[in-house]
Amino acid sequence: MTVSNAQLAFIFPGQGSQAVGMMRDWSDNSTVSATFAEASQVLDYDLWALVEEGPSETLDRTDCTQPAILTASVALWRLWRERAGVLPQWLAGHSLGEYSALVAAEALAFTDAVALVAERGRLMQEAVAPGEGAMAAVIGLEDEQVRAVCAEAAAQRGQVVQAVNFNAPGQVVIAGEREAVEGAGEAAEQAGAKRILPLSVSVPSHCTLMQPAAERLAERLAAIDIRQPSESMRVLHNVDVQVSRTPEEIRQRLVAQLAQPVRWSETVQQIAAAGGEVFAECGPGKVLSGLTRRIERRLEAVPMVEPDSFTALLERG
Repeated sequence: MTVSNAQLAFIFPGQGSQAVGMMRDWSDNSTVSATFAEASQVLDYDLWALVEEGPSETLDRTDCTQPAILTASVALWRLWRERAGVLPQWLAGHSLGEYSALVAAEALAFTDAVALVAERGRLMQEAVAPGEGAMAAVIGLEDEQVRAVCAEAAAQRGQVVQAVNFNAPGQVVIAGEREAVEGAGEAAEQAGAKRILPLSVSVPSHCTLMQPAAERLAERLAAIDIRQPSESMRVLHNVDVQVSRTPEEIRQRLVAQLAQPVRWSETVQQIAAAGGEVFAECGPGKVLSGLTRRIERRLEAVPMVEPDSFTALLERG
C-alpha cells in the first residue's frame, strides 16, 4: 500500500526515549555521523560518544538528554529527505520533540535548536533543586479523575502536583513536588488506578514549577531567528493543539509548553481527523508508536529508528 503526503504524519519523541546505544543501527551512516558532528561542535563535547557509550547517568541528565534526542531525530529526518521520502503533511513532537518538528519544517535552524534545547534543559534543571521534584505515570484512570486526585493532594500538602502529560486514554503523567506526587499516586491507587509508575527524570516537567524556566526561555527565544513555518508541512503544537502561522506564535507556544500540560492524545486525534493514517516516529525508541496505537487502533505507527521499518516505509512512497 502506497502512502501519500496527506496520509503521512511524522511525530518526534521527547524525553524518556533516550538510551545508551539508541542509534547503533545507524553508526555507519554518513548523514547520521555528520549530524552528530554538527551538534557536537555546538555543544563542545562529543555527543555521539555520549549516545553510544554513556554513561546513562549523564545521558539521562536533561541538559544532555534534550540535544541527544533532538540530534537523533533530525539525523533520521535528514536521511529521509536525502532518500527522497514522501514529505508528510503533518509534523508534531511530544514536548521536546516539537523542536525537532520545527527543524524539519525549516522554521528553526538545526544548530540554533541544539543550543536552544541544551539551554532549555539547563533552565529546567535550575528551576527545581535535585530530589525535590518527581513525575509518575498513572495508568487506568480517566483524565478528570487524575486531575481530581492531584488537586486533592496539592490542597492537603500545600504543594504543587498536576496532571501534565495526557499521553493516551488511561495514561496520564503527573508532576510536581515529590511529597505531593507520592500523595497523588496513593490517592490514584485508592481511586482504582491499575498502576503508578514513578519516572526516572531529573526535573518535574510541564507543571507550574517550570514557570521560572519558561520566563528565562522566553528571553533566549527572543534572540533566536525563527522563520515563517512551512505551509505544506504543518507543525501541530501540543500545548494547545494549534498550528502556528508566524514566528511569534511559535515563540509563544514554545514558552507556554514548558509549564503547561502536553495534550498528546488530542494532537494525534486531530491529525487523524484531518486524514492522517500513518504515523512515522522519527527519533529514538518506540514510545510514541505505542501511544499512537492506544489513542486510535486503526492508525499505523512506524518506529523509524529501526532500519527495516524505515526502508519499508520509504518504499511505499
